[in-house]
Amino acid sequence: MSTRSFSVIDRFLGEIDKAIKVLAAPARSVRPLPAAAEDTPLSAAQRAESARFMRVNHSGEVAAQALYHGQALTAGDATVAAALKTAAAEEADHLAWCESRLNELNGRTSVLNPLWYVGSFAIGALAGAFGRGASLGFVAETERQVEAHLRGHMQRLGPDARSLAILEQMTHDEMQHGAQASSLGGIEPPFPLGAAMNLTSRLMTHGSYWL
Repeated sequence: MSTRSFSVIDRFLGEIDKAIKVLAAPARSVRPLPAAAEDTPLSAAQRAESARFMRVNHSGEVAAQALYHGQALTAGDATVAAALKTAAAEEADHLAWCESRLNELNGRTSVLNPLWYVGSFAIGALAGAFGRGASLGFVAETERQVEAHLRGHMQRLGPDARSLAILEQMTHDEMQHGAQASSLGGIEPPFPLGAAMNLTSRLMTHGSYWL
């Protein structure tokens, strides 16, 4: 039985389809929304602040989808590509959870998400082109930074138990993704990748908080 070989145009159209689904289609999760032990009523100011934080986290998950899709596209190792696609599927749950919580808070997603997607996809594709070790190391470092970012938000969310439950499960998943990437042979990514990742993260955090 022969395996179909996709042309460059086929793969390009496939990536456009993925981007449209991430940016425009309602996000859907396989796992249920993490439940809080209690649902504490929030004031209008607390709801608005939680919505800003969850908008930033939603943008982070949009960027994560783009990073993984970009790396999977250029990864020359089938094992690495498969691991990246699995991680992207699990991150899709995070995207749906953040979107769901934003709706509950009467918040909105960031208008800058298309920019974060394009930039992150380009960085991911570059990381994949550096080879197995650097690509996996980039994943491990990204997840380490995301974990620290989530823990920072958890400390600032105050009484919002529902959002905290979501971020706690997301943090657990990010730690697993990072550990898997390291176990598969991840090495410290080259300086240009690390610098691009740090800059994008800072821009996204500040931009999505307001826009």
